[in-house]
Amino acid sequence: ELGFTSALDLAAAIRRKQLSPVEVVEGALSRIDQLNPALNAFAQVLADDARAAAQRAEDAVQRGDELGPLHGVPVGVKDQMNVTGARVTFGTQLLADYVATEDAPVIVGLRRAGAIVVGMTTMPEFGWQGISWSPLYGMTRNPWRLDRSTAGSSSGSGASVAAGIVPIAVGSDGAGSIRMPASFCGVVGLKPTYGRVAMYPVSVSELVTHYGPMSRTVRDTAAMLQAMAGPDPRDPHCLPASDEDYLASCEGGVNGLKIAFSPDLGYAKVAPETAALVASSVKRFEELGATVVEANPGFEDPIWAADQYLWGGAANRAYERLDEMRERMDPGFVQAVEMMAGRSLFDASKARLVRLQLAATMGRFFGEYDLLVTPTMADTAFGLTRTEPQYGPTLA
Repeated sequence: ELGFTSALDLAAAIRRKQLSPVEVVEGALSRIDQLNPALNAFAQVLADDARAAAQRAEDAVQRGDELGPLHGVPVGVKDQMNVTGARVTFGTQLLADYVATEDAPVIVGLRRAGAIVVGMTTMPEFGWQGISWSPLYGMTRNPWRLDRSTAGSSSGSGASVAAGIVPIAVGSDGAGSIRMPASFCGVVGLKPTYGRVAMYPVSVSELVTHYGPMSRTVRDTAAMLQAMAGPDPRDPHCLPASDEDYLASCEGGVNGLKIAFSPDLGYAKVAPETAALVASSVKRFEELGATVVEANPGFEDPIWAADQYLWGGAANRAYERLDEMRERMDPGFVQAVEMMAGRSLFDASKARLVRLQLAATMGRFFGEYDLLVTPTMADTAFGLTRTEPQYGPTLA
């Protein structure tokens, strides 16, 4: 029952002393023990740290301290964000022994709000692809059907929330890495505006990747964003603090808004089942008072330019050790590194130009429309495409 209680409801029950942070965290750890062997959603479990934090949270409740909005709520963290004392591996053997010595800004914010980190969630190697396999810790499976993918790259975060292991988890998104697992796992995922959530260390995907919240409800997602958002002196690209209350904003509506509905962005091939479900759902906006117009932004498939941004940083980190580690890396990622090694400065400049042109196109588009609604994924969750590797770490 605790596993499928929302984060805000858990925090409210803790404030009323109806629940203890200790029992909530123990419930999450028990769910990990029960479900992780089948799902492989957690790469590392920080049980001792979580229990100690839960006891401190319980003591704060008993003292009558002022409590944060997520006080005592367990959270999973994608295995690319620094959590003090945790191994942060990015799903790769290249970083299998790296231990973080400080918290990333998102972790600072979540801890300040009272959330308790219970472990690091799985991801593909360097987040390079949209499936849920890593050469370091294997395949992550979809809680709804174990023979289906969670997508990627925030694979374990999506699976752990959908399975009721934790009510909230942190993901990152460069080309869908929050939104794709959210779609496949049936949870809420948000890629915030770039700079709204400070990032450190710098993303390997340059300026494309954003850190964001994943949960089972819109309000939990908003509460997470409230905790995570804000500037940090370690991130030179972060935006100034906003006075918006994201949770309060959930009570607003769409009445009077002009919404563009693009079934396929003008170039994607969308499965009939997905297209029908999205088209049916869009009607709800009209029922709520919005004007819905079918319209495409007007750009071609940007995948070539996106590749330049997404894999350049990761390829740079892996290239120097490619000969040494090739056999212990994802073969597809090896190919991506070799491809990037052959790209020129002219390719990078061309990709940046494409990105700027696309941004200008979207700027004009949002001068006419308030929102763009489009399918998150072109299809439902596909079958697993890899078998378990022969090596992988032991949960700790």
